[in-house]
Parts: sequence; structure tokens; C-alpha cells
Amino acid sequence: MPNGNPHTPVSNQPGEHTTVVPEQPILEGPSEGVQGKPTPFTSDGLEQVPGHTRTAFDAAPPETWVAPTAVLPDIGQASFGPPDALETVHGPDDRVQITDTTVYPWRAHASLLITAADNSQWIGTGWFIGPHTLATAGHVVHIKNSGVPGRDGWVKSIQVMPGRNGTALPFGSVTSTNFRSVTGWTDTGDENFDYGAIIIPTELGATTGWFGFGVWPDADLLKTSANISGYPGDQPPGTQWYDGRGISSVNPLKVFYDIDTFGGQSGSAVYRIHNGGRYGIAVHAYGGAVTNSGTRITKAVHDNLLRWKA
Repeated sequence: MPNGNPHTPVSNQPGEHTTVVPEQPILEGPSEGVQGKPTPFTSDGLEQVPGHTRTAFDAAPPETWVAPTAVLPDIGQASFGPPDALETVHGPDDRVQITDTTVYPWRAHASLLITAADNSQWIGTGWFIGPHTLATAGHVVHIKNSGVPGRDGWVKSIQVMPGRNGTALPFGSVTSTNFRSVTGWTDTGDENFDYGAIIIPTELGATTGWFGFGVWPDADLLKTSANISGYPGDQPPGTQWYDGRGISSVNPLKVFYDIDTFGGQSGSAVYRIHNGGRYGIAVHAYGGAVTNSGTRITKAVHDNLLRWKA
């Protein structure tokens, strides 16, 4: 492992410079994009999502992008195998569908169609952290220990569909072949370092807006409400679903929460609302019998995300 540091950044691009960045501020701010006002949030830091179904957005741009309609497996299964219990619903399902994905923050979440090295296809979720960068799980961009010949390693391509709403792609689609992760994931598959990034060849995030991200002490996180929205595989293909609740526990490298998720939400933002802005605190990646969990945004993770969005 280079330098013995599991947060050493790596890229699928030949010759990509991977020196760890110098010290940076602890908070990196969000952007709400260029269209309209963001949705409201509650006083306790959760998104204000009505429990009833709203009218779905159905106005694609004149140039029509095609959303995939096949039911595909969660990218987590590529590295960890079935079932989708890697990301779970605990007890009653509290998830609510986001029916207007054209407003911030919902448009800053992206449905991902992932093509692995062996041409198998999978689904996941990513979230914009800058005009041309999305954060996601490490296992979304780099498959480990699949046991299938030709599948492991960097994926071949990812189709990024921000604000996807079923077959509607209100902000179009862009395909990336440019990915980042860290040696703690790519070399050893350690779940404590399961995070990465997708670099797109356009500035689409300037339209959708993006999330900030930050590092907070344990005591702050333990009294924080967390939010997760993404594209679960147990719902109609390409529909976005949200849930939120307080943080259950933390350790130095992970955040745990009883927020309902399902396979396909690998890579979703675990975010808090701070001073009116949305800030990622973890990258959703795993489930359990009682809580689901994400890779915590520590100072080392923050520095890599900041460098990848540059």
C-alpha cells in the first residue's frame, strides 16, 4: 500500500497525480444550482417531504435522453454478492418517493448505470460535490472480490443521470470513464475506506447544484439529524426515495443510522443541514440487522473529496 496510508488517492486514469493535498478548511460549502429555489427543511434538520404523492415531472428537454428501463442489481452485489440486505429497511418502511426531482437538493442526486469491466450492468447512486464531480462509494467505481473472471477492478463506464424520475431525465445524461478511490479500498477492500468519485466531462453540476461536505466531532454528529435520498432497486426503476432520522452511533471511520435504504443506494449522500446548507457527513455503503452505515467524512476523506472536485 503506497506510503502505508489507506487514504492515498488513486485513479483509473494513467499518470494521474495522487499526492495527498495539504491542510484544507474543515467545511466545503454547497451550491444550490441556477434554477429556482431549494426545497424547505424542518427545524430539526430533516428534509420537508410530504407523505403524499405529488404530480410527477414529465417534461424532458427537446433533445430526449433515454433512461434505462431494465431492472438491474445493486452494484454492491458485484463485490459482496447477494442479497440486497447490504442496505436494509428496518421495521416499517419510512421511505417517501420524491416526485419532483427537478428542484434542489433532489436534482443533485444522480441515478447511476454502471458497466463493469466484464460488461455486466449494475445500479448505484452518486451526489454532486462540484460542477464536474460526484461522490459515491468505492465499490461503485472499483469492484473487489467478485469471484467472476474479468469483473474486478475499475468499472468500464458510468452513465450519470441527475434528478432522474423513472424514464424522465430532466437534466439529461452524461457518461464518465474517469474515476477515483483510495488504496484502502482498491488494494484491500476495507469497508472503512469505501469511498470514491466520478469525474464527468461536462459542468452539469453547475446547473443541478451540489452538496457541501464537512468534518464534525462525534458529539456534534450524535445530536444531528441525517438525510439520505437515492435510487433503490426495490422500487420502480429510476425513482428517487428519501428517508431521514437521527444518527445512532459513530466510530472514527463510520457513521451508523436507522434510516431505511435498499440495494441501489450504494454511494448515496448521508447529509445534514447546517446553517441552511446541505453538507455530506458520510457516504452510504452498508447495512446491518439494526442500523445501516456509511464511510465517515474524516479530515482525510474531506481532503480527497476537495481535491477531486477541483
